[in-house]
Amino acid sequence: MGSLCPVVEDPQQHKPRPYTPSPWRDFFLHHRPCTPSQLLSMKESAEIKKEQVRKIILDTGASSDLAPKLELVDTLQRIGVAYHYVNEIDELLRDVHDSARHEEGCDDELYVASLRFYLLRKHGYNVSSDVFVKFRDEQGNFTSNNNVNSMLMLYDAAHLRTRGEEILGDAITFTKSRLESMVATLVPEDAEEVQDTLRTPRYRRVERVEARRYISVYQKKATRNDTILQFAKLDYNILQALYCEELKAITIWWKDLEPWTYMTFARDRVVEMYFWMSAVAYEPQYSYTRIMLTKLLKIVSLMDDFCDNYSTTEESALFTAAIERWDEAAAEKLPAYLKALYIFILKTTNDIVEQLILQKNKNAEWVKKLLIDVAKRYHAEVKWRDEHYVPTKVEEHLKLSVASSSCMHITNLAFISMGDVTTREAVEWAFSFPKIIQGVCIVGRIGNDIVSHEREQTSKHVVSTVQTCMKEHGITAEQANEKLRVLIDEAWMDIVQGSLDRRHPMALLEKAVNVARAMDHVYKRDDAYTTSFSLKDIITSIVVQHDNVACESHLEPLNALPQDNSAGAPVVGSYVNTHICQMYLSEASGATYSNLHATKHMKAKPIKFNKVCAGAYLSGEVAVCQLREEEEIRRQMRLHLQQDQVHKRKRSLLPSNAL
Repeated sequence: MGSLCPVVEDPQQHKPRPYTPSPWRDFFLHHRPCTPSQLLSMKESAEIKKEQVRKIILDTGASSDLAPKLELVDTLQRIGVAYHYVNEIDELLRDVHDSARHEEGCDDELYVASLRFYLLRKHGYNVSSDVFVKFRDEQGNFTSNNNVNSMLMLYDAAHLRTRGEEILGDAITFTKSRLESMVATLVPEDAEEVQDTLRTPRYRRVERVEARRYISVYQKKATRNDTILQFAKLDYNILQALYCEELKAITIWWKDLEPWTYMTFARDRVVEMYFWMSAVAYEPQYSYTRIMLTKLLKIVSLMDDFCDNYSTTEESALFTAAIERWDEAAAEKLPAYLKALYIFILKTTNDIVEQLILQKNKNAEWVKKLLIDVAKRYHAEVKWRDEHYVPTKVEEHLKLSVASSSCMHITNLAFISMGDVTTREAVEWAFSFPKIIQGVCIVGRIGNDIVSHEREQTSKHVVSTVQTCMKEHGITAEQANEKLRVLIDEAWMDIVQGSLDRRHPMALLEKAVNVARAMDHVYKRDDAYTTSFSLKDIITSIVVQHDNVACESHLEPLNALPQDNSAGAPVVGSYVNTHICQMYLSEASGATYSNLHATKHMKAKPIKFNKVCAGAYLSGEVAVCQLREEEEIRRQMRLHLQQDQVHKRKRSLLPSNAL
């Protein structure tokens, strides 16, 4: 398609906030985590391990001991391979639910009861929270317990509460206080687990991010099962290769528009959007779902940037009217810089609808309706902004703003993409804006407002829930944030309640929960979608960094990059991980930069970088490296490059303007 016409900005009307450039650009056009032969070898080994793990599940399920059953299911879920054993896990948990037997033990009793409650509620069983009554004294206080695993499990279980379950609210207060008081006395591994849990309860974590984290945790456990660990690593690497292929296709599509060149108001965040959507549906069978959602929600992001960061009310009205017409002829009435964008939106969406129809998807026609609805809601916010409308109460604000958070649209588009799993009745239910989707939208809306409030004060913007809360109660921004976080917790209660509605397939309900998890992750500390560097390390771990399959011969071991907390810089051990650490030596020292091939390694003494070197190529920064025996290392680099014929075809992974 043709290039977009450059935006001619009127300083009186258009004052867009500047956004940093993408740290990725064309990276995934060239990046391959492994060769085809390595991938085939990993898949063959994974099939063997997969069946070995299945036997472990069946053998454990036949046991009369409750704790090992629960711990096995928990491990498979946390380590990221439970999706291979949906039927086996469902049957095992059904037996656990139907059984009247409970494990009686001393210190482990609370742990087992909490884990059972957590897993059953997570899988849609509305088990009673009264199971925890016996752990309270006559005054209603939870009895003291110094077992960190019991406290962690009760804390996680209590976060699957619904409205009115005061006992679970008390459990959160009790366990939070106990864990905070214990953390200083724990061994480092347990202390880190406590800190991670207090930061984000397990139920709210993005599953693929948790899998990457837990693989590292699990391999340090003395009680680990090596077959499960090896399968998890193989499966992780296999999925990573699939993700990279999807990102290549998405990058090619995105380059057709190149908004960072022509649209100064837009965020170039297609890789970040892919990460976001992969958090909604990470399993391999949802490959098309991820691609479809990334494209459509990137379009939604462009609409948001245009309306929120650039357009006048008149321009927004023109654009919205054109979207409602859904006709290429409507482009003639648009400003030059919007014409190509409009055609791009129509072409991408029409192509997706055609693909869905070819897949015999009965809900394909809803895709256009959802995008039109997004455009209308964003235009309403533009009018709200330009009319200086300020809601007097947060409740009033949310009635208008939750639907424009796009969470409803992400959820509904995810449902549509799942084909036969989503019946016509399920679509109609989803479009009725049920409590579970309302909860998802509140998590996204308020979470976004809390982390974006200060940044948005620098330009013309729609009044946020933070400002409305401050005005309603006459309080500071910090106090407003605390009040709003209570609303987020209440929204999670509605999400949990909705996930217990067994009238709808668990596969659908889980996708709605995943949207909330993704929102919680992206808006945990800042607006990680807008400030792209915030997600760089996580994305690197998910789609760039191979996990070490130590007992396999498919790939040579790739060492992790431990963080030197005192200096804030990674330390590379006795091997330089040549897949992750592309070394760009400073021109000041006379060094040249070298891009190393993914499956080779160089001997080197420990090297400490004074900036984030491993992955610096992703952020477009040149890392200035202080190297020991620098000349010897450079000599080894040159020798390695001479031997590596594959790398000669991939001389540069970075755009020239990023170096």
